[in-house]
Amino acid sequence: MPTQFDISRFGAIADDTTVNTAAIQAAIDACHSAGGGQVWCGPGRFRTGALQLKSGVELHLATGCRIVGSTDLADYSPLVADGFHADRAPEASSESLLWAVDAEDIAITGNGTIDGSGLAFYEDTDGISKLAKPPTPRPRIAMLYRCRRVRIMDTAFVDCPCWTLWLMRCEGVTIQRITITGNRRMRNMDGIDIDSCRDVTMSDCRLDTEDDCIVVRAVQHVYAEPAICENVVITNCVLRSACQGVRVGCPSDGTIRNCTFTNLVIQSTNNGIVFENPKRYLRPESVGTADMTNILFSNIVIDCKRSPISIRVEDGITLRAVADIRFSDMQIRSGGPCVIQGSPETPIRDISFANMRIQTTGPDAIIARHCTGLRLSNVELSNIPDKA
Repeated sequence: MPTQFDISRFGAIADDTTVNTAAIQAAIDACHSAGGGQVWCGPGRFRTGALQLKSGVELHLATGCRIVGSTDLADYSPLVADGFHADRAPEASSESLLWAVDAEDIAITGNGTIDGSGLAFYEDTDGISKLAKPPTPRPRIAMLYRCRRVRIMDTAFVDCPCWTLWLMRCEGVTIQRITITGNRRMRNMDGIDIDSCRDVTMSDCRLDTEDDCIVVRAVQHVYAEPAICENVVITNCVLRSACQGVRVGCPSDGTIRNCTFTNLVIQSTNNGIVFENPKRYLRPESVGTADMTNILFSNIVIDCKRSPISIRVEDGITLRAVADIRFSDMQIRSGGPCVIQGSPETPIRDISFANMRIQTTGPDAIIARHCTGLRLSNVELSNIPDKA
């Protein structure tokens, strides 16, 4: 049993009004100074601003605990770290409720909930409509940078105003049995962004998001060093999205390689699995830098309104590679086609579909353009117009 540091003994009050930042941070600091242990958060609603996780600390949320993010942006601050360009952070936000830099052996565990108070960061005029992006930054729930041996297990994450979990250049990450949900009226509410990380495993999770459920990227422009994302395994997850179930890469990214996605159920009102590389995603003065290879998808069920699988490179974009991507043992129902569409500058190489059943209500089942080595084996295609 790890040494426990009960946040209530450091002055935290579960009244959903008191901002407990200082008390909870004091518990984390004491745990770290003692050589590590468990910061125990008991039942009740604990409101807090940004908290720094430190080496050796397990933040444990007991059943009935709800950590609630402050609705005051002044209770957050941008992440500052060597080699990280906060001014270039996506969505113009580098603030988060939980953050860590260069920490080892850290964890977020327990059956409690972390609530990002998402709607408080938007101007809500009618309680119904899709919300506009606010002019101020929107905090994420967690940003972990250059951390090693990270565990995120069993916790529920709800209503993040922006990306929920952004893992940056981390190594040795284990994510198990978590849930991520949020109000779909918000914007850019990704589930998990695995960015330039190594040796990541994620299993037995349920995500229901407004934006992409799972994103694997190497966001080069925010780091001083080369961005490489590799050795990522995602398995046994249920993904529901109003955007994409899985997104891999953008044209100005670095290297993404050696990833597997298995045993997934994807339900989307938009797309299923996408590798999208349009000009609008390019960084200024870039023609494209991404290198995406050796990526496997297997044993997956997709039910989506648009494209179930989309690998696209817009004409005029030159990437280092989009190659060796394999899809197998999949059941697909969709409103649009699978698309394998390279550019004259970047043909897509060595894509395979095997043991797949694709039913679409659109006029096409598969569209292929500017590709080489596209292989189909035991693929059943059906085009059945939607009579509804």
